[in-house]
This record gives sequence, C-alpha cells and structure tokens, in this order.
Amino acid sequence: MFAQSYQELEVIVVDDGSVDDTRAVAKAYGDRIRFAHQERGGAGAARNAAVALATGAHLAFLDADDRFTPTKLEHQLAALDADPTLEMVFGHVREFVSPELPPEARAKIRSPAPPSPWTSPNLMLVRRASFDRVGPFATDLRLAEVVDWYARATEAGLKGLTLPEIVLERRLHNTNSGVREQHARLDYLRVVRASMERRRKA
Repeated sequence: MFAQSYQELEVIVVDDGSVDDTRAVAKAYGDRIRFAHQERGGAGAARNAAVALATGAHLAFLDADDRFTPTKLEHQLAALDADPTLEMVFGHVREFVSPELPPEARAKIRSPAPPSPWTSPNLMLVRRASFDRVGPFATDLRLAEVVDWYARATEAGLKGLTLPEIVLERRLHNTNSGVREQHARLDYLRVVRASMERRRKA
C-alpha cells in the first residue's frame, strides 16, 4: 500500500480474528495505519468495519493475500476526477502463484489465468457517498458477498468504469477463499435469486 504513487492515504487494517502475527506486523507501522481487531466475522464484516472507521471521500479494499499495483489509485482517481458522474472504477487483475509454496503445494494449484477485468472490491475505487447508497457488504455469505454488493450497486444505478490497466495482483495459494469455502458455493445461487427477486419487485 505504501508503494502507491498516490500517497494521500488513510490506511486501515482490520484483523478479522486472525491467529498469526497480524497485530504485531500492523503495529510496527506505527501511526501510518489505523488498526482494529474483531472476532472472526468474514470478509464482509471486516470490510464493513473498515468503512465505519474511514474518513475519506473514496474507498478502496485490499485482502491480506493480494497486492495493488503501484499506480492503481493514481489511475483510478484520475478517472473519477475526469468524470464527476462516475462513481466506481475497476481494472484488470493479474494472478500469480504464491512463491513461498513448496513444489508439491504449487502442483495442486491451478495455473494463473490471463490478465482480465474483474468487478471485485479489491479492484475497486468507489466514492464514499456512492458506497453508502448501496450499503454495506453482506455478512451472512461466506463466498458471494462481493457478487451481492456489485449486484446491488448495479441495481442502484451506480455508474462504473473498468480501466485497461492491471490494478491488482491476486495471489493463488491453497487457502484462497474459493478453496477454503467450497462448501458455501450455494451462496452464489442465493445472491442470484435475491437479485432477481429485488428486480421483480422494483
């Protein structure tokens, strides 16, 4: 995060019930970050906690295992500044296999996909006022909270743009949420059904 070309940052780290040394690592940055700890509630709850603490006019999200490219925020803020009607900006993602994995673990992980556009919160920069119109991330979904939020943003009419630049590098490892939470894949069906029901009632 501190390698960003845009440096007017408010960095908030939410420790969602981790059992590693997250707190110690975060505290080592001193007052460069704001740190919060909560009982494990999932990605949606962690993002919501960060939003509640944030004071800026824009919001960006980053999971612990991924990384922004250095010019992500610079490019996305430029797009928002150029079009006052634009509310959220995405980009492309590039995947990589986590380099510390031993060969036997790497062999079990799929090959990185080619760079592609993605409407995940980790690629998004959104105006705070626009985020508030959509509302917080769902906390009762283990996998599909990002799909649910984007569906609600679309239904709310948020104007979005996807940049051609790669803005996120996504780490592939054996504890990615899609692997860890395979039992929760029915969440995607729940999200689709809920979206269809909202559209039917609109």
